[in-house]
Amino acid sequence: MTVRFSIIGGAGFRAQYFLRIARALPHRFQISGVVVRDEAQGRIVESEWGVRTYRSLERLLKDEVPDFVVVSVSGAAGLDYLYRLAERGIPALAETPPASDLKGLEQLHRELTVHGARIQVAEQYPYHPFQEARLSLIRSGRLGRITETTVSVSHLYHGAGLIRKMLGIRFEEASIRAMRFESHWVNGPTRSGPPKEDKLIPLQRDMAWLDFGDRLGIYDFTKDQHRSWIRSNHLSVRGERGEIFDHRVSIQQESTVPLQLQIKRINKGEEENAEGYYLQGIICGEHWLYENPFIPARLFDDEIAIASCLWRMADYAGGGPGFYGLEEASQDTYLGMMIEQAIQSGETVIAEQRCWAE
Repeated sequence: MTVRFSIIGGAGFRAQYFLRIARALPHRFQISGVVVRDEAQGRIVESEWGVRTYRSLERLLKDEVPDFVVVSVSGAAGLDYLYRLAERGIPALAETPPASDLKGLEQLHRELTVHGARIQVAEQYPYHPFQEARLSLIRSGRLGRITETTVSVSHLYHGAGLIRKMLGIRFEEASIRAMRFESHWVNGPTRSGPPKEDKLIPLQRDMAWLDFGDRLGIYDFTKDQHRSWIRSNHLSVRGERGEIFDHRVSIQQESTVPLQLQIKRINKGEEENAEGYYLQGIICGEHWLYENPFIPARLFDDEIAIASCLWRMADYAGGGPGFYGLEEASQDTYLGMMIEQAIQSGETVIAEQRCWAE
């Protein structure tokens, strides 16, 4: 099956992920036009990517019939496009959650979700190969019931989403305590690229404890940590029978014999292997936890995860199940807001069930 999707905002940083994925997987994905409002930028996109661009959504929809539309613009512009697509009954994949405050999130629920708007959000972190592998191990039951996770991977709603995934949490109430530690570190890579000089800059490390009653999520993130050359990401999961600590797995079997295992990625194209260079999958002991569905495309992990969102979106647009709808995106955005509130106030705050939990 070849999926046809359009993009709104093709000149942006994140939109180019979708363009690169389609170029790497032409038998899976085809670009059905790109909306770029600026004509000069549109010509650049056409020249670089070999796609057709349009100055407006209306003009695109006159010529193109996409399976769904990726909305890759932020703020009020992105929200406006979601409403316009919903009016036409066209499924939309939003690059990020389309509201940043509680009032906006509740408005989205009342005006879009309740009325059947077909919207998902391209939250890729749960679909990174290593996260897929960890979730596969959790689902196997070998760790027993999961009670704790520590997520030090990405910021606010991304981190909150991983906490919920690892713990099996939906919309349960949470008691949140948090703090911010400030120091200095050498500047490293940012979204703009690698550092141009070596200098010390202010450092903010945010930590939060999300108590769901019978399960605990620990959030730990330092600004630009996920791009840093000197700060590592970390994720651990603890269950009744064992734990995952980054790539290490410890399990006590019912025979009381302990197991010490490694989660290991298997790449093709290394040493004498001549099958091409790509991720084949991830194993733990003798079990494959994850097999890359996009081989032999040469994609890095973030692109694999976004390609997974696109493939799931195609299934959803065709009548299949959702994978990260506005309800979940709103919940994670809300938890991120409450973490920030707990940091600023220094008090324990309660993340209550909101209207989208219904």
